Amino acid sequence: MEFTAKQVADMIGGRVEGNENATINSFAKIEEGKPGAISFLSNPKYTHFIYDTQSSVVLINDDVELEKPVTATLIRVKNAYESVAKLLQLYESMKPRKTGIDPHAFISEKAKIGENVYIGAFACIGDGAVIGDNTQIYPNTVIGEGVIIGEKCTLFPNITIYNGCKIGNNVTIHAGSVIGADGFGFAPNAEGYDKIPQIGIVVIEDNVEIGANTCIDRSTMGQTIIHKGVKLDNLIQVAHNCEIGENTVMSAQVGLAGSTKIGAWCMVGGQAGFAGHIHVKDKTFVGAQCGVIGDTKGDGEQLIGSPAVNPKMYFKARALDAKLPDMYRQIASLQRELETLKNELKK
Repeated sequence: MEFTAKQVADMIGGRVEGNENATINSFAKIEEGKPGAISFLSNPKYTHFIYDTQSSVVLINDDVELEKPVTATLIRVKNAYESVAKLLQLYESMKPRKTGIDPHAFISEKAKIGENVYIGAFACIGDGAVIGDNTQIYPNTVIGEGVIIGEKCTLFPNITIYNGCKIGNNVTIHAGSVIGADGFGFAPNAEGYDKIPQIGIVVIEDNVEIGANTCIDRSTMGQTIIHKGVKLDNLIQVAHNCEIGENTVMSAQVGLAGSTKIGAWCMVGGQAGFAGHIHVKDKTFVGAQCGVIGDTKGDGEQLIGSPAVNPKMYFKARALDAKLPDMYRQIASLQRELETLKNELKK
């Protein structure tokens, strides 16, 4: 597929500076540009690359002022990062979708399969499962009994969805993820632990994306819920009875203990951890490696550190860390002087 700079600009509402007939047929990072590619500049740290990039077209913000001429054709837009995201979505949507059922797939006679569905080799669809129209299920994926999957979903290889779970429309789940495994529920007794049966399900609403090897546990009773628009990175653990609000995003290796409630439009950095039975309010920003152990205030609150505190308090405490060795020596010296004074007074 090949497009001119003018065609691209029309797609995203941009303004061309340079040769509007310059053609592109691929994407490239601005520092790795090549003829026929389109790149973008949104981070000021990469501005110097624009003067030497070999890319034919570069998306750039309206307000960026360049210090010298460039050879690439520019398309000025309000937000270059958002614009390249739209172009990548368009590019992805133009790729042909797989359809058809591989002869090596197993599909229960009691399952209901929609139209234009793709089911890859060695995939297994259990009794009573429902697969919506235009959904793609890649090889070795297992769909348990009674699972409901909506339309236009993509389930990549080696995914397991346990019995009874419900998946909405336009959901993407990446390879190796497990949806609906038992929550970690055990009751201690004199001889060890009694397993608490996990009889609930997982519900994933529309337009959710789940990264590779992420695990979302079924609830003890009721539902573990991932609300619409949520984006989860790879290697995330969501425990039983958790709830993640609309349009919240989480980076890799985040862990949620049981019954944690995360609000809408939250942003969570990598390796953050959440204690169980807490409520993180809407629009909370949680930094990487945070340890959140209590309810939050929301409304744009920012948290960093473990246990999590506001950034000002965190940086004040960290500033003192460097002084601790000197403070320790001073205190030790004062203690010795005090002992000396005590001994003199005794005499």
